[in-house]
Amino acid sequence: MAELEGKVAVITGGASGIGEASVRLFINEGARVVIADMQQERGQALAAELGDSAVFVSCEVRQEDQVKGAIDAAVNTWGRLDCVFNNAGFGGALGRLEDIPADEFDMTFDVLVKGVFLGMKHAIPVLQKQGGGSIINTGSIAGVTAGRGPLVYSAAKAAVIHMSKTAAMPLGEDKIRVNCICPGYIATPLSANTVGRPDSLIEDRLDSYVDRQPIPRAGMPDDIAQMAMFLASDRASFVTGQSIVVDGGGASGVMWADQKPAYKTYRPIKVYNPDTA
Repeated sequence: MAELEGKVAVITGGASGIGEASVRLFINEGARVVIADMQQERGQALAAELGDSAVFVSCEVRQEDQVKGAIDAAVNTWGRLDCVFNNAGFGGALGRLEDIPADEFDMTFDVLVKGVFLGMKHAIPVLQKQGGGSIINTGSIAGVTAGRGPLVYSAAKAAVIHMSKTAAMPLGEDKIRVNCICPGYIATPLSANTVGRPDSLIEDRLDSYVDRQPIPRAGMPDDIAQMAMFLASDRASFVTGQSIVVDGGGASGVMWADQKPAYKTYRPIKVYNPDTA
């Protein structure tokens, strides 16, 4: 039997990148999916391609009424909700801390943190009435270790990771599981800076991802979608409050061969001798 047979999911940012890969995989595994995204033309085309198993809802995750509308669409269309994957995001404010405008900081947190909060807020009552379900949030290795992303983006993703853990604690008794996936360098329109442009442009940049982690290949959207599918499935019924890194080993540390020469200079080990100390 398919892993998600009979389940209904809402996936924000579902029109491209990790979201699109997750939509396709969830449907292949038997789910029906609300594609919630700002990219109307692309989202509508994807829903039309996938047929009766998908509907598109225009959703700007900073807007509470639109997030609630996406949750309502799942219930109104298929009568239930089993999973919400709060995945929508963007790179956010860039630059040195002292140069970042406060309104750009606010917008970054509105999309990356408030958007996740709203997705959880409006999914929880539905899942409670239904007797349980799965909430999946997209974090990042930038929220786990410093230096992996822009400053404000990294801080926002750290907030998502901790919010996911904190939310999981009281919801366990309702059989609602809350987990966070922390992708590494994944070849998506967002990471390749090709949002709104042809996907073929990403293919030209795959080589640039190869040396960013011990596993020598580009991370692909399906790598994250596979983890999301597992967390949405009944096989993950005892998994909650986790931030799961999917990055090919990139956040594990700096390869010894890549460290600065000063750290690799050979120095003989001095053996302690009490007679000469």
